[in-house]
Formats: sequence, structure tokens, C-alpha cells
Amino acid sequence: MERDTNFILGVFDDEDVLLHAVKDVRSSGVKIHEVYSPYPVHGLDEELGYRRSRLPIAAFLFGMLGTSLALTMQFYMMSFDWPMIIGGKDYAAFPDFIPVTFEMTVLLASFGMVGVFMVSSNLKPWAQPRIFDLRSTDDKHIMAIDIANNPTMEEAKIKEVLKASGATEVNNKSFD
Repeated sequence: MERDTNFILGVFDDEDVLLHAVKDVRSSGVKIHEVYSPYPVHGLDEELGYRRSRLPIAAFLFGMLGTSLALTMQFYMMSFDWPMIIGGKDYAAFPDFIPVTFEMTVLLASFGMVGVFMVSSNLKPWAQPRIFDLRSTDDKHIMAIDIANNPTMEEAKIKEVLKASGATEVNNKSFD
């Protein structure tokens, strides 16, 4: 069976029921593909077993790149390319470089974070989004389970686990 094509969806009305359901479903041995919610649910990422994001590391590295590029650019322009004595100051007056350095640091850190987020989340301008259930943007919480990721459990058993954990509906969804 192909991965990412056939799913079992559990529909939940309440976030507390959803949190307990994630714990119950994972403890029964079912691998959850993703949980979709109309708003952030506190504690859901811990229950799903997600690791802490490494996006701040990328932000720091892009910020350091911006700082080094800004200082290098200004030092080169003011000392070698077109040296000028402005107001009796040295060619490389570092206190004057602070505003441009700060702005370049913020610019590259923010653009770098957006780029890393888009790449890591697989968000492309030409990609078609997968809509598991339209109600996940309004008032329902959707737990998607990829059938191919759970080869040891029967489809009926997975549906039974979802129903027992408090799902109001259990549906199948196929993407071709």
C-alpha cells in the first residue's frame, strides 16, 4: 500500500478529548500522521512527540551572516573602495556602522527564517494543499492516521481505537 494516500480520520469536538485521544491512540501502538486543529492546542506537540524546533538556530546563523556581511561591506567601502574622512573621523569608525549592521542582521535573520520554514514545511507556491476535512478550519479537530504506516494493525482495529478514544466520527480519506 502506498504511503500518504489512504488515511483514517478521527473527528473530535473538544480539545481535551483530543489530547486524551492522542495519548490513548499512541499508547495502543497506532502511528498518528498528523492532527489538524482550527486553533493551537496547548500540549498537543508534546503528546504527539514532536521535538523542539531548530528554527532559532537558523535565525542565529542567518543573523550572524547578516552582521558579518554588513561589517565587511561597510569596512571595505569606507576604507578601501572609496575612503573618505567624514567629520574628522577615521575611515573605519565602527560606532557609525552600528545602525546598518543592526538592520542587515535583522533583515537576513528574518528572510533566512522564512526561507528555512518554507523549505522545512514543504510549502511551495505551486503545491496543492491536502484538505483532510474542511471542518478542521472551523470547529473540529481532525486526527489523520496513515494506513500504510500501521501495517501491523487492521483498519477496523484502528477505527475501533479511535471510537473508543472519543472520536465523534471516523472516516476514510483517499488522495489519488
